[in-house]
Amino acid sequence: MTDPILQTRLPFAPWMDPRTARLPGILQVEGDDWLRVDDAFAAQMAERDRLLATRPEMVVGMLDSAGPAAGELYAEVLARLGRTPGYHVGASTVQRPDGVTVALDPAQPMATLLRLVQEDLCLMEKHGDEHVLTAAALCFPASWWLGEKLGRPLLGIHVPVPSYDADIARRVQRLFDAIRAEQPLWRANALIYRDPTLHQPRREDDPRIDRHGGSFVRSERQVLRRLPRTGAVVFSIHTYVVRIETLTPAEFDGLQKAQR
Repeated sequence: MTDPILQTRLPFAPWMDPRTARLPGILQVEGDDWLRVDDAFAAQMAERDRLLATRPEMVVGMLDSAGPAAGELYAEVLARLGRTPGYHVGASTVQRPDGVTVALDPAQPMATLLRLVQEDLCLMEKHGDEHVLTAAALCFPASWWLGEKLGRPLLGIHVPVPSYDADIARRVQRLFDAIRAEQPLWRANALIYRDPTLHQPRREDDPRIDRHGGSFVRSERQVLRRLPRTGAVVFSIHTYVVRIETLTPAEFDGLQKAQR
């Protein structure tokens, strides 16, 4: 088994803050804190490059109708990276903070973005009364399968999560409708895992692997951001995995209680 890709610490313990400990735990993003570079950047990006090269059908998907929104997201990310320390954005290439140069291909926006940032990026567009997953660059799924979810609305995406019922779906849909382009939102989750592997796809009918008694904490920082021109909502996921012993005693006790 290869060494796991880990961060040294969680930047935020969502179960310790009463604002985020209970669902939906939504907070406003402060400033331009959308895309992040952390101490696992080089290792995570190398894994993203590997997955795209070896399993492209597992990590990239886009409906034909998503072209305009994907193009807008592509331009927004490049603009953001142009003011992000460590990135060097040129006319046809971007040099990442790990020194890797990525060729820009606007004809393949999601695959290109996958190689530029640590975040997984999912595009949600309003079809009728619901937001539907229309495109994604998803390298680090936590027990879901992109091919099964593409084209589905929010409730269908969360099958078979027992707690995500029709009432929750309506509340989340109202939240998506209310997102303003000038004010992105974020939330975070955390679970104890036995397996620290970042790429953990799982089909809906496959049994869920028991996470109890694991030695790792997996946390996702999820940002919801509306694109101003197309109105699509970007759901970005920055994945952290740390050894459980990096938690403070108070954090460990709190997480144990939260998992019960």
